[in-house]
Amino acid sequence: MTITPISYKQEVSLAIARNAVLPISWQTYETMLVDMGDRRSARLAYDRGVLEIRMPSDLHEAINRLLARIVGVLAEELDLPLKEFGSVTLNRNDIKKGAEPDSSFYIQNADRIRGNTINISVDPPPDLVIEIDITNSSMRSFAVYQQLGIPEIWRYANGSVKIFQLQDGNYLECEFSLTFTTISGAVLDSFLRMSETENSTKIVRAVRKWLSDRN
Repeated sequence: MTITPISYKQEVSLAIARNAVLPISWQTYETMLVDMGDRRSARLAYDRGVLEIRMPSDLHEAINRLLARIVGVLAEELDLPLKEFGSVTLNRNDIKKGAEPDSSFYIQNADRIRGNTINISVDPPPDLVIEIDITNSSMRSFAVYQQLGIPEIWRYANGSVKIFQLQDGNYLECEFSLTFTTISGAVLDSFLRMSETENSTKIVRAVRKWLSDRN
């Protein structure tokens, strides 16, 4: 019996279906990004010759979108600049690392970003990224974010949000956000719990009221 070897494209398709990791070269990774294009839901992370492919679930996307919307409301109410780039591809050819957060934001460095595209090789990294871990871990991406110098990560895992800040080259869990200093993981959890019974509009109103009551 003759066994026909599968191509890397077929291998990638199988990996996407099962949320897998693949040993590939940086050049193959870059080719994949071009072949797969922008219209895809898969999230990719590349570090030291290993590619991780994650497919977000409905719950994953619902939590991601709600947290991203909360970030937008916080920036608006606190009169902070904001540029959103969603699940942008953050690649650095010089260190052969890349990742795609579930959501990404420029706040402190928003004024340094012109237009609607970024080049992470010359532009500063996002000030805040969101990672949602439902069926897969984002820890491989953390190693990439560390090298890119992303100062803050909100990670949802095991039913709650944890806030991580980059301090002395390592991510440490912190009670409060570096970007929004009155926001804690516990506060974010309280708004996420509302989504079990309330729609997004009511949650946004609750966020605005929470901020107003503190002023």
